[in-house]
Amino acid sequence: MLNGRDVIYCYDGSFDGLMCCVFESFLRKESPSEIYAEEPDQIAFSEIRYIETSQIRSERVMKGIKKKISADSLLFIKQAFLTCAPDKDKLILDYIRKGFAYGKRIVNMLADDTVNSLNRAVYHCTHEAHLLKGFIRFSDSEGFLAAVISPKNRVIPLIADHFIDRLGGENFFIYDKVHRMAFVHCDGRSEILENVELELPAVSEREKYFRDMWRDFYDAIEITERRNPRCRMNNMPKRFWENMTEMNREDKTSPMILENKAEMLM
Repeated sequence: MLNGRDVIYCYDGSFDGLMCCVFESFLRKESPSEIYAEEPDQIAFSEIRYIETSQIRSERVMKGIKKKISADSLLFIKQAFLTCAPDKDKLILDYIRKGFAYGKRIVNMLADDTVNSLNRAVYHCTHEAHLLKGFIRFSDSEGFLAAVISPKNRVIPLIADHFIDRLGGENFFIYDKVHRMAFVHCDGRSEILENVELELPAVSEREKYFRDMWRDFYDAIEITERRNPRCRMNNMPKRFWENMTEMNREDKTSPMILENKAEMLM
C-alpha cells in the first residue's frame, strides 16, 4: 500500500541519484507526485524532499532490477534516462515499480501508458544517436579533432564507443552544447565530462581551406537535375545543419582566395 502523502523528490541529476529516488520511494512506500533534477522554479505546495546520492543504494536498486526484471531492462532504463522526455524521471520510477510487480512481462506490456511512453522516448533518443554517427563533422582544433553537436537528447554516452572504434588513434572530443556535456578521447583514454562550458578557438586558415575543399566536393557530386530539397530534409533534418560543414557557408572563401591558400599550404 503506497503512502498517499503528496511529496516532491529533488536529486542531483545523476543516474545514481535517480536510483536513490527509487530506493527512497520503496523504503517509504510512497509515490512522489513529481521528481526534479533541480529545485522547481515555481512555488510548490507539496513537501519537497531532497534525496542524497548514495552509490550503495544505487547499486542495490540496479541489482534488484537485474534480478526481478532483467539485465536488458536495466539497459533500457539507462537509455530512458538519457532522453529528453520532460517526465522521464517519474516514468522510470513507475516502470521499475511495475517491473518489480510483473517481472520480465513488463517489456511486452506496450499498451501500458508508462511502457509505451518510455519506449517512444528511447526510440527517439537512439534514433537521434544513430543519425549523429553520420552527421557529426570534426575540425582540427589545436591538435584535437573537435566536433560540436546540438542534440535534443543526451546522446554522447550512446555514440562514444562508435567514434572510439573509428578514431581510436586520434585525440578528439565531441561537445554537446545543449546539455553541456563533452566526450574527450586523448592518448588512448576516454572520459565523459558534465556541466562544462567550452568555446572552440578561432578556425585556422588551414582548417578553412579543408572545409572549403569538403564543401566543393559536396557540391560537385550533386546531380542538379535530381535536386530534391524535401527529400534532403527528410534524410538530413534541418536541425542538424547548424553544425555540418557542408551546410554552413558563413566562412566559405572565394575561389581566388582558395587557390592562393592551396599554393601557400603545399
